Amino acid sequence: MIFDEIVEGQTPLDPNEASELIPGHLKAISELNEYESWNILKAEKKYLQASRKNWPLEDPEFLKKVHFSMFDLTWKWAGTYRLSNKNIGKDWPQIPVEMRKVCDDFRYWKLNGVYDADEIAVRFHHRLVSIHPFPNGNGRHARLIADIFLRGQGLGSFSWGSGKLYAKTPDRGIYIEALREADSNDFSLLLKFARG
Repeated sequence: MIFDEIVEGQTPLDPNEASELIPGHLKAISELNEYESWNILKAEKKYLQASRKNWPLEDPEFLKKVHFSMFDLTWKWAGTYRLSNKNIGKDWPQIPVEMRKVCDDFRYWKLNGVYDADEIAVRFHHRLVSIHPFPNGNGRHARLIADIFLRGQGLGSFSWGSGKLYAKTPDRGIYIEALREADSNDFSLLLKFARG
C-alpha cells in the first residue's frame, strides 16, 4: 500500500483519509511525494510570487485556503481540519479554537513588535505544527505560511535546510529536533535551521 512507508515525525493517515487521494495512478510514497510537491509548487507561485504582500495570515479561514491551494489536486480533504486524533497535535475538536488563538497571538506579536520577523515566523510555524490542524501536510503548510509572512515583511524566505523535509534526510532529523526544543520554548535551533 502507498502509505506503508512512514518517515519519523510524519502524520499517519487513517483509512478514511487515505481513501480520499485524488490521483489514482500513484503506487509508491515517492510518487505521492513528487505529486504533492508539484501541487505545492503551484501554491508557492500563487502566494510567494504574487505582487500582493498583505495576505490575511491572522485569519484561520485564509490559512485553510492556503492548505487547499497546496493539496487541492491531491486530496479531497485539502483545506479542511482533521476529524481524528493523530500522533501529534491537539485533540481534533479543539482545532478551531486553537487556530483562532494562534492567529490572535500572531497578530499581537506583529502589531506590537514582540519579536523580530524571523522569530515571529518560526514561532507561528511551530504553533501551527503543534496544533496539526490538517490530516497531513502540516509541516509543509506551516513552512509556507512562515515564508508568506516573511515575504510580506520584505524579507527572503527561509531555506529550511534542503527543503525536502518530507523525506528521511539528515535535515529532517535536525528539523524534528529543533521542533522538540521549541516545545520547551527554546527557538534558537529552529531559527538557525530555518535561515540555514
